[in-house]
Amino acid sequence: MRAILIASGFGLIGTLLGTPLAIRLLVRKGYGQLIRDDGPTSHHTKRGTPTMGGLVIIISVVVAYALAKLITGTAPSASALLLLYLFVGLGLVGFLDDYIKVIKQRSLGLRSKAKLAGQAIVALSFALLALNFPDGNGRTPISEGISFIRDIPGWTLPAALIVVWVLVMIWGTSNAVNLTDGLDGLATGASVMVFGAYMLINLWQSNQSCAFNPGPKCYDVRDPLDLAVVAAALTGACFGFLWWNASPAKIFMGDTGSLSLGGVIAGFAIMTRTEILLLVLGGLFVLITLSVILQVGWFKMSGGKRLFRMAPLQHHFELMGWAEITIVVRFWIISGLFVALGLGIFYSEWVSGL
Repeated sequence: MRAILIASGFGLIGTLLGTPLAIRLLVRKGYGQLIRDDGPTSHHTKRGTPTMGGLVIIISVVVAYALAKLITGTAPSASALLLLYLFVGLGLVGFLDDYIKVIKQRSLGLRSKAKLAGQAIVALSFALLALNFPDGNGRTPISEGISFIRDIPGWTLPAALIVVWVLVMIWGTSNAVNLTDGLDGLATGASVMVFGAYMLINLWQSNQSCAFNPGPKCYDVRDPLDLAVVAAALTGACFGFLWWNASPAKIFMGDTGSLSLGGVIAGFAIMTRTEILLLVLGGLFVLITLSVILQVGWFKMSGGKRLFRMAPLQHHFELMGWAEITIVVRFWIISGLFVALGLGIFYSEWVSGL
């Protein structure tokens, strides 16, 4: 528990104090956000706002975790290190995308194929590594089963297919958070709630771990307590960054932040054996992604007609005349309801013993 409190505290302090330093540095370098001409016209006032703020989140989380381990005198676990590898690796892909945008003044950054390839390299290497490193009880960081709240009996796949499944999850979740990051503080606030949920889930799984409390209701997860430390560092870091990212944003996280945060959310779901439950916990990200899929699909099927005034969904409400802060707060409420529902499902499964 001490490590969790230390990690969350240092994560919060790191972004709360480090972000204004990053803002000054990025402004001096001229690393401002480019705004697409086909986006809402109200966003043109945001042109030039410093971007790549995700770097502050990444550094703060890594340092917070390291300090928590150092102060408590505990060794880092394979699961936590692999999760941080996924987090930092996807952040690097996002950084390259942001860097190209600001240096080459190209609003789309990396080509889509190059971005997907970068995500795939990180995700595949993560999956291959995480299928190894068994602990004393033979548990590896990820399993070869598809999971809802635990691995579903009979849904075990060959290792090659599990690697593909992990890739699809990381692709989908990292891009879903990237699509959500369109309004000041929206993706950051929603991510805080999901990381807070995974901190609670990991704590519960640690208390009911099969390694210490074997039985029909125990959780067969490797290193749940150390995963809770990472979740705490992420929660604190996102809270601190939100202070500066809330409307009107002084800095944007950019793809550096959105890809890394989305990828690590998928990593938590995979490592805690709550893969399908992520559809509920990350319900806001799912809704926003579906809005894009439906918009594109209907546009092609109908010969140019649109379901929404603009996709992703948050921009539809902007064009309806809603104030940005109104959309963000209401979407936070929706995200909170999804997280509460997901935690309720998780706990009720344990209570019922089903």
